[in-house]
Amino acid sequence: MSKQRNVAILIFNDVEVLDFCGPFEVFAVTGRKSTPVPFNVYTVAENPGPVLTWNQMSVNPKYSLRDCPPPDVLVVPGGRGTRSEMTRPALTDWIRDASANAEVVLSVCTGALLLAKAGLLDGLLATTHHAAMDELRSVIAPSTTLCPDKRFVDNGRFVLSGGISAGIDAAFYVVARLLGNDTALETAEHMEYDIKPESLLAGGTGKGAFKYVGVGSALHDQLKGTGSA
Repeated sequence: MSKQRNVAILIFNDVEVLDFCGPFEVFAVTGRKSTPVPFNVYTVAENPGPVLTWNQMSVNPKYSLRDCPPPDVLVVPGGRGTRSEMTRPALTDWIRDASANAEVVLSVCTGALLLAKAGLLDGLLATTHHAAMDELRSVIAPSTTLCPDKRFVDNGRFVLSGGISAGIDAAFYVVARLLGNDTALETAEHMEYDIKPESLLAGGTGKGAFKYVGVGSALHDQLKGTGSA
């Protein structure tokens, strides 16, 4: 049996709601029939107390930076708040330290700005929301390659996605990478989510048809040869 992995979802004032809630849902419902479930998912903020998201939703983080369990997977979302948060050494230092021991670090949207400010993107591929490419370009190291045409990029430990819904696709990709395509597809079916081919690994799946893979879609054609669609 695979170990249960801690998934820390960073939140902060003016975070984009879907940037963190989308991946939260993907990881939280994955393997929901397993005992134990494969992911222990929780939110973390710099300090205790409510966080006010962009568009004014109030969220109570489960942990602060001081008492957060070490994450195996760290999700760094974006939103307007990243512009102020990237100037806070307490946060960027924590991201750097937590990333050092994490199996996967997933940034969504302008969460890439926080990774760049923490000095974590040197020599890597990077992407972000299409409207924030110039901002990211201004803070990345010369050795970082910006990929504006990619929905998400995988550098091994660091996976970076474009904006908002792209973070959900990247979260499915991380699930497929850690637990396999079958698990990612089962999660997508539970969520009634139209999973994209790039969210799966090469090699297909060994299980039966999944009703949320549309007939005639690229993913349907990809799975056809495996007997799964």
